[in-house]
Amino acid sequence: MENNSILSQIGNTPLVRLKQASDLTGCNIYGKAEYFNPGESIKDRAALFIVKDAINRKLIAKGGTVVEGTAGNTGIGLAIVCKEYELNLKIVIPKTQSIEKKKTLKDLGAELIEVDAVPYSDPKNYIKLSQKISENLKKNEKKGVFWANQFDNLVNTEAHIKTTAQEIWAQTAGKIDAFTCSVGTGGTLSGVSVGLKEKNKNIKIALSDPMGSSLYSYIKENKLSSTGNSITEGIGTGRITKNFEKALIDEAFQTTDTEALNLVYDLIEKQKIILGGSSGINIAGAIKLGKKMGPGKTIVTILCDNGKRYASKIFNKEFLKSKNLPIPKWL
Repeated sequence: MENNSILSQIGNTPLVRLKQASDLTGCNIYGKAEYFNPGESIKDRAALFIVKDAINRKLIAKGGTVVEGTAGNTGIGLAIVCKEYELNLKIVIPKTQSIEKKKTLKDLGAELIEVDAVPYSDPKNYIKLSQKISENLKKNEKKGVFWANQFDNLVNTEAHIKTTAQEIWAQTAGKIDAFTCSVGTGGTLSGVSVGLKEKNKNIKIALSDPMGSSLYSYIKENKLSSTGNSITEGIGTGRITKNFEKALIDEAFQTTDTEALNLVYDLIEKQKIILGGSSGINIAGAIKLGKKMGPGKTIVTILCDNGKRYASKIFNKEFLKSKNLPIPKWL
């Protein structure tokens, strides 16, 4: 890959010390600042690995089409990668996702197919529809049609074993005690857990789960059940993906939107870092993990994406009021 390609800018993101979280716990809590990626989210990593793998396996060639079901960020990562490799992109996205993400996808040249948000068990779920669309397109497309399948394509996990985990290890000089993050596809938590435990099996790995997701109960009680709901996008799920199956998890924490948003707003005021709600879930998980492990530990989490991607929700007074969520005094 040429050094001046935008794709060479994916990864090698900085590690930022989260002052408030560290002070609260007596630990050193760091966030991997994934909003520095070209697509402003951690999903750029999986998008690059998935497309390169498909090209290497001759499943798609220049002028072919990539199809994916996504809550937005993977789609944005794919749009950047596909543009570079001269591929077409069709994205199936739930209507409930933020207008900012949908606009970005369109601006990057992706064709958007918006569908109702229904559970995975429903045949009209956005992931299942994306697979169906790709199968129909394959009948006539000579340059290849590739269904990215981020949830069950294990190249997603591989991306984080080979990049995210190695970077975290190097940036902490191997002195990391624990890692935590939330799960959408499961690729990040799986890849980082495998990559870090290969270096040191004693590193603790924790799941940070939003309300409405079934994974917390799966880790704690070995059953998929959920309570409550969350406005966070792209995380929390009711099923075990192929990527999540690979995760090496020692602990799990669950966090409400109120807790997460208060952390997001606090970080804007104190450190001038603007993050989305899923990063708030991750930071809350890191704080809970720090309190459980005790002071002096080095804990890393993921700052998934930029908060401006959710401005119409988390910085919208009317929306927050309608959901009975905290409103920052500066809004």
